[in-house]
Amino acid sequence: MKIGGITLERGIALAPMAGITDRAMRELAVGFGAEYTVTEMISAKAVCYGSAKTEELAVLGDAERPAAIQIFGSEQDFMAEAAERLCGRYSPDAIDINMGCPMKKIVSNGEGSALMKDPALAASIVSAVKKRVKVPVTVKIRSGWDENSINAPDIARRLEAAGADMICVHGRTKTQLYGGRADRGVIAAVKRAVSVPVMGNGDIFSARDATDMMGETGCDGVMIARGCEGRPWIFAEIAAAMDGRTVVFDAADRKAALRKHMELIIKYKGERGIAPARAQLAWYMKGFRGAAALRAKAVAVETAENIAGLISAMPDEDEEYSETTDFTYN
Repeated sequence: MKIGGITLERGIALAPMAGITDRAMRELAVGFGAEYTVTEMISAKAVCYGSAKTEELAVLGDAERPAAIQIFGSEQDFMAEAAERLCGRYSPDAIDINMGCPMKKIVSNGEGSALMKDPALAASIVSAVKKRVKVPVTVKIRSGWDENSINAPDIARRLEAAGADMICVHGRTKTQLYGGRADRGVIAAVKRAVSVPVMGNGDIFSARDATDMMGETGCDGVMIARGCEGRPWIFAEIAAAMDGRTVVFDAADRKAALRKHMELIIKYKGERGIAPARAQLAWYMKGFRGAAALRAKAVAVETAENIAGLISAMPDEDEEYSETTDFTYN
């Protein structure tokens, strides 16, 4: 698939997740086969007001590219100005516009998935950003605001007409948050509605989930979100499945991935990385013997040395590891 001038051989991408898809996660994902990454969402207003803390989220390294910077907001002038500033300072490969976040503090300001209720405003934002940047402009949307307003196909047509180069669809409404099941039918409908590439998102926790979504919806690629939490090798599993192969990640492989992830977090954040590392550590414990006790220790680590010691103490063999797919795992 092509996003402007960006070519993705298989269409495997890391979805943006606030507090999770930081530079360490993006670099790790690319190392395992993600072909495209997106930053955590960045407030357009904060960028325009000169927030240094906000702009830290936009720093991109060569090892995580091609990468998009995702911005959120509801005022086209702020969105366009922020996009131009971020392109000038950090040279992203694309600008992504968040129209999918369902969190109360975001939608209460008319941002994120609240834009699904105002297609005209959504399109005007895309148009304004497109005029100010030279890189592709993409949009992440939901199926609609609620079950009575499933309007993703209509809004996707408007976004394409406004200049969007790619549209990613999370098959849930805003009111669903992350509950229930993602509706692949909506993703398929968006794919039929537009000519630009469409990525599917939602409930991809295995290679089979990814290949099934592409087969059922006709989408050009998939964005992996919660499915990579503590399992960054899912990108390698999906790539292998698309090629008709199977890859196996045993306990030693998973410990090595965890160690690399922690090293990257400390490298880029220093001691500030300890707090976010705790959640990541806990996710990795699934499948190891004594996982409950390991998670209890994970949420209590206070130093990089604590983290290294905990990883070293993890068993080299895991419990019987089962997945709800036909692919082989250890």
